[in-house]
Amino acid sequence: MDLNERLLSFISRSPTAFHAVENTARALADAGFEELIETQDWSLAPGARCFVRRNASSLIAFRVPRQAPTGFLLSATHSDSPCFKLKESAVFSSDGYVKLGVEKYGGMLCAPWLDRPLSLAGRVTLREGSTIVSRLADLARPVALIPNLAIHMDRSANEGKSYDMRTDMPALFSLAGAKGPEALVAEALGVKEEDILSKDLFLYPCTPGTVWGAENEFISSPRLDDLQCVFGCLQGFLEAGDSSCLTALCIFDNEEVGSSSKQGADSSFLTDVLRRVCFALGMDESGYLRCAANGFMVSADNAHAVHPNHPDQADRCERPVPNGGIVIKYNANARYTTDSVSAAVFSEICRAAGVPVQRYSNRADKPGGSTLGSISLTHLSLECVDIGLAQLAMHSCYETAGAKDTEYLVRAMREFYSRSPRKTPAGISL
Repeated sequence: MDLNERLLSFISRSPTAFHAVENTARALADAGFEELIETQDWSLAPGARCFVRRNASSLIAFRVPRQAPTGFLLSATHSDSPCFKLKESAVFSSDGYVKLGVEKYGGMLCAPWLDRPLSLAGRVTLREGSTIVSRLADLARPVALIPNLAIHMDRSANEGKSYDMRTDMPALFSLAGAKGPEALVAEALGVKEEDILSKDLFLYPCTPGTVWGAENEFISSPRLDDLQCVFGCLQGFLEAGDSSCLTALCIFDNEEVGSSSKQGADSSFLTDVLRRVCFALGMDESGYLRCAANGFMVSADNAHAVHPNHPDQADRCERPVPNGGIVIKYNANARYTTDSVSAAVFSEICRAAGVPVQRYSNRADKPGGSTLGSISLTHLSLECVDIGLAQLAMHSCYETAGAKDTEYLVRAMREFYSRSPRKTPAGISL
């Protein structure tokens, strides 16, 4: 229960990718990690513990071993979740109502967003004297709602529904004459509204996360995908023992929209950081490549549990359930990175940690999407396994998972980060 309450607190304080990275950075700083800035020179010594942010929405933390690194041990998670992003000029009025124009961010289930109290958070870029700076904002109270159309006016509402972003999904913000969203954000930040130059603001549900069930066996919350894995990998990283490898926690933004941004998994962020670390330690390109060849990545993004009302949507044999343990994900077309080698290595790590393992692949007639691992491997070649925690209602604004599974992930990642694997022609020694 304590771990779940900490998870739900982390999610509550992380309404956007920017806030998730800020809260991760604070946890790292509290644990003694030093922040490095990409525009500055890096001076590193054996035993250094540092982290780097890019765009304030992606982060890579690393721990340098006491001797020259023998490889890389990495985890990859993502900070973003499907949601509604406010248009830059979002406010419009009709019939005495003030509404907010929005765009879909990522592949989302729209229906659960309706008739829920929503708040507003994100990043605001503003003028401070002659400098342009960015600040995080969170109104932290209900300020908007997307109302359903009454059944009397839409008799087919329960017979299948498609949503038009322009007409169905604008958010009701206020009645005419009230303050606009920028005014509320300016008040929250203690700045002048005219000093706000631009913004990245998102709606998020105010419904708090909860532990529930006949025996408290479930957790439900916004943004379990993928902040549950962010939190679990972070805790495992912080609790891990020594390794001869360079260990790193990677949190990328924009996974839900393809990762093709300067801070996404399809950017140079990971390789930029790893190269700079190796070179700051006196290694050359050949040393960097040797570490990559002896590297291993855990790509951690939640997995689909068998649905209690639609079990036919799952594969016949691979049917993960909440609290059943970590899910290893497979795909014949390499949309997931798992192969027999990486699955065996991670399964052995889980066995040593006392963590059960489940397996998942998409139903044969349902294609799946690519992952952080498969995208990252186009820039850095190493062994990789795709994993997740079983959950229901993925990409809803309120998702459900098992109350035991976060602890399983923490234990597995603590064991993973404490290892010093060595890859040889004969196999991999753990």
